[in-house]
Amino acid sequence: MAVAASAAPGALGTLQASRARLVAACCARLPGSWTCPRRGYSAEVKTEDELRVRYLEEENRGIVVLGINRAYAKNSLSKNLIKMLSKAVDALKSDKKVRTIIVRSEVPGIFCAGADLKERAKMSSSEVGPFVSKIRAMINEIANLPVPTIAAIDGLALGGGLELALACDIRVAASSAKMGLVETKLAIIPGGGGTQRLPRAIGMSLAKELIFSARVLDGQEAKSVGLISHVLEQNQEGDAAYRKALDLAREFLPQGPVAMRVAKLAINQGMEVDLVTGLAIEEACYAQTIPTKDRLEGLLAFKEKRTPRYKGE
Repeated sequence: MAVAASAAPGALGTLQASRARLVAACCARLPGSWTCPRRGYSAEVKTEDELRVRYLEEENRGIVVLGINRAYAKNSLSKNLIKMLSKAVDALKSDKKVRTIIVRSEVPGIFCAGADLKERAKMSSSEVGPFVSKIRAMINEIANLPVPTIAAIDGLALGGGLELALACDIRVAASSAKMGLVETKLAIIPGGGGTQRLPRAIGMSLAKELIFSARVLDGQEAKSVGLISHVLEQNQEGDAAYRKALDLAREFLPQGPVAMRVAKLAINQGMEVDLVTGLAIEEACYAQTIPTKDRLEGLLAFKEKRTPRYKGE
């Protein structure tokens, strides 16, 4: 993602001081028929149509699809799109009926090209920092969603576009997709979490290599380094990654909703601490499932040899 940063020594000192203020993670914050439409696109798309939020029905009930639709700007992250994404995420995080969220593009060949550089060029130096902070905050909101999230990468995902995908729990891509953190080409660095999430996903040394070189990977290369979980040959409709994401989301639907949320919480928070602390987080998260009606329903369904009917309670 494009970000104007002048890393002064004082700024580095502030970053180091902030590390000392980090506290241990707490587990007590548990939150509360599919058709594939043809994806038209036009330069006449209204701003309110730049993000399409779809609640799937029938056997896919519980799956929500966030579809980015800024074809004329290659789905780049503008002020308006960031605002729309933040608003959508804010509504989804408290909706107990939502079970899995898929982030995709409705524009063929593009996932998200990163920050809107044409819009960025019109900003003063004093405006860039706050704008980048809003992008970072929006991406963090996606990372902190309580339910599983899947990025379906059917096309170009550069800079902030890849950072958006990195904030999702699972990434799937078409083999023809292109992915990279290319900010150093613009004499800046990734500012939407890329310097932190990419090393956590693929390891520090390789992440440094990719960021230093601004290298762009295709789907097969991304799979080989562990950046994505699944790679698919692109289909005629151009939505192979989305179809795979939908298959994965369907696998998640039968599981206990409370268990899914605390499992994600335990994994996310446990990965940031030492093993002993991580095990304590797991214990605390497990304890939240014990008094639930769903746990009793699971045991009863097992005894009666039937499919459980979970309610998220």
